[in-house]
Amino acid sequence: MWQHLALFIIRFRLSLIAVLAVITVFMAYKAKDVEMTYDFAQVVSEKDPDMLYFRQFKRTFGEDGNVLVIGLQDSSVYKLGNFNEFRLLTDTLAKIEGVNGVLSVSKLLNITKDTANNSFKAAPIFKNPPRSQKELDSLMRVVNSVEFYKGQLISPNTGATLLALTMDPKYLNSSKRQAVMNQILGFSGQFEKKTGIKLHYAGLPYVRSTMTSKVAGEMKFFTILAMIVTGITLLAFFRTWSAVLFPLIVVGITVVWCIGSIVLLGFKINLLTGLIPSIIIVIGIPNCTYLLSRYHYDYRKSGNQMLAMTRVIRKIGLVTLMNNTTTAIGFIVFAFTDIAILYQFGLVATINIFAAFIISFILIPAAFTFLPPPTPKQLEHLDAAPLTKLLEFFDHLVLDRRGTVYLAALVLVAGAAIGISRIESVSYMVDDLPKKSSVNSDLAFFESHFNGVMPLEFEVDTHKKKGLFKLRNLEKIDQFEKYLRTQPELSPPVSLVTFLKASTQAFYNGDPRFFRLPDNSEKNFILSALANSKSAATGAGMNSKLLRSFADSTGQKARISLKIADIGSQNLDTLMNTKIIPEMNRIFKGTGMDIRPTGTTIIFTKGNEYVIHTLRDSLFMAFGLVGLVVLLLFRSVKTVFFALIPNAVTLILTAGIMGYFNIALKPSTALIFVIALGIDGDNSIHLLAKFRQEMALNGGRVREAISVTLSEAGTSMIYTSIVLFVGFSIFAFSEFGGTKALGMLMSASLLITNFSNLILLPALLVTFEHGKDDVSTNALIRHYDESYHEEDDDADLNLNQMHKAADYEGDYTI
Repeated sequence: MWQHLALFIIRFRLSLIAVLAVITVFMAYKAKDVEMTYDFAQVVSEKDPDMLYFRQFKRTFGEDGNVLVIGLQDSSVYKLGNFNEFRLLTDTLAKIEGVNGVLSVSKLLNITKDTANNSFKAAPIFKNPPRSQKELDSLMRVVNSVEFYKGQLISPNTGATLLALTMDPKYLNSSKRQAVMNQILGFSGQFEKKTGIKLHYAGLPYVRSTMTSKVAGEMKFFTILAMIVTGITLLAFFRTWSAVLFPLIVVGITVVWCIGSIVLLGFKINLLTGLIPSIIIVIGIPNCTYLLSRYHYDYRKSGNQMLAMTRVIRKIGLVTLMNNTTTAIGFIVFAFTDIAILYQFGLVATINIFAAFIISFILIPAAFTFLPPPTPKQLEHLDAAPLTKLLEFFDHLVLDRRGTVYLAALVLVAGAAIGISRIESVSYMVDDLPKKSSVNSDLAFFESHFNGVMPLEFEVDTHKKKGLFKLRNLEKIDQFEKYLRTQPELSPPVSLVTFLKASTQAFYNGDPRFFRLPDNSEKNFILSALANSKSAATGAGMNSKLLRSFADSTGQKARISLKIADIGSQNLDTLMNTKIIPEMNRIFKGTGMDIRPTGTTIIFTKGNEYVIHTLRDSLFMAFGLVGLVVLLLFRSVKTVFFALIPNAVTLILTAGIMGYFNIALKPSTALIFVIALGIDGDNSIHLLAKFRQEMALNGGRVREAISVTLSEAGTSMIYTSIVLFVGFSIFAFSEFGGTKALGMLMSASLLITNFSNLILLPALLVTFEHGKDDVSTNALIRHYDESYHEEDDDADLNLNQMHKAADYEGDYTI
């Protein structure tokens, strides 16, 4: 099969290149429509009960993660000139398309009693811009007397002020998001220049906008950087620009296909899929390295370009395909999850890993059969002295010091076990960004002045129509809210109860002492007055948008909304499970009401646990699939053992490094193990295939087979590891903590796999392989490179076909 494929590729190389060009142009056309996204909810299955509940909650009460807050702590804002600039900023932001509303000190409403109409009315506290400092001070005293706003817009302890922008969800989830954010930041920047007052930004819209911008920037940066570093590495190996240019063209085409496939599949670029182009470059280059190094070797043997390239395709095609399959396993297992962000990452990566294989096996043979043959200087890398000495040292360890190898492996695994015991599973909403980033520093500002800005929600269900307006039910909700106010990580809650308290205060002419629930004698009058306040414009009616966001249309369900500091998944679990939920259950026990926490923060925390558990299952699946590939290739259960044990050691040592360097286990770091298993498995298959071939050639003499295997297969394995190590090292320059950890841990894994597959695996083969169970005659890998040392290995090759293949192009004859 591979012989016919080799002849086909060379005979129709121009046609195949034309096909690649057409597909690439089409993919480039589709790639222009790619969009960015950063959605916390993508980490939880759409079928998860908590996710279904959260979606129902949003249908009832609206979005919880569409508020952007801008804060400041500067008393000069209450100077007349600065305050009017602040008022102008508020009015300007409210007019931006994509902003549904703005709440700030300058736009606050004061609810007052309308005795004549038995209703409440709401009027702006600042009807017109204040004209004097005295007028401003007087109006601010009115603001400070409204208990409803305390802790919401003005910090009672520090005097910090914020304004809150409610964003249109349609804009948040579309390509228009960044344009809206740019306008907001632009007008806010003008305010800072005019007043000298520093502004701080937070809220999920801001975090998402910042994240998507950085993902887009890093995707371009790492794609270019991966091209540069892999190009330099290839030049160092092969010492010819053609061996740099064409592999880079291969991976460049693959990147275009990658982005185009994201669009064709209906996906968007997120934190994970944004890594795929640079990962594809790093993973795709080894295909070219395998082809070129073997082409150089066979050309030095035969002195014939066409013959050498045909032998390359024929002899390493299957093994390279299986290597790519093993690499793809590290990604394809994600496509079996029901987590959107992992599914998209796995599917896109898998498709483009095989695309890189196809492109390289067409373009490299086609290009290098047109180019001049390699010069003796370009072939010198085949006899690199440092590499030869290193492999001779490995051979000495494997043949003469196996006890030392096993002892070293046991010591390293034991040390890694200690490191693994130190690993903690914790993540933060924005922990992928560096601690010194503006997002984190601004978040710290809001946590110190307003106890955080991350959304936390509770839904109360009375199970009865208008059950919310029973005083005993309101009192239970109030009791729970008072408990929530005692928790330092939480902001003061807002709910129907809070609104009724404000109405009671208004009923008593704004006296702050009456910011409480109405008693039985007051309740009917206040509820009646609220019912008579029909105008949505006043913001005070029961049918107003404000009230509808805290109670459903039937009066059965209520929403308690508050903000929480980004305290981390571990601390959030502790807070919820040891404090809030037990107290919640105690208060509402026997009331006939149900209460349940929800919101983006809860979903995010659950998503971390869900993803980690899913990745654990995916790792086991990956082990099974790699074992299945090895079994299919070699038809030997023992060989499966030889392949999996060294790679298990690699993963254990990598996990140990995580523990010693305090790298937390979270979704962005947990997926490393699955990817590493797929990539590291390539070396195992490569070495085992060469070992089986040598065993068949020398009559089952294990020691001789190991020596030849290390000498010949070890070279390409080390080259590949160096390329991958350098390639993944670039991610250490990322601003995202998870991406940086990916680079560090994958690089460490690639160093460790040289010990596992070039020392430990051969040692196991020498110890347990006695040459008795020669590779099965049914094994797919049996004929892999089996004539490696024979000059007559091409006797079965139809040289007439080779002449036709060359003559067909009219430019080369054998």
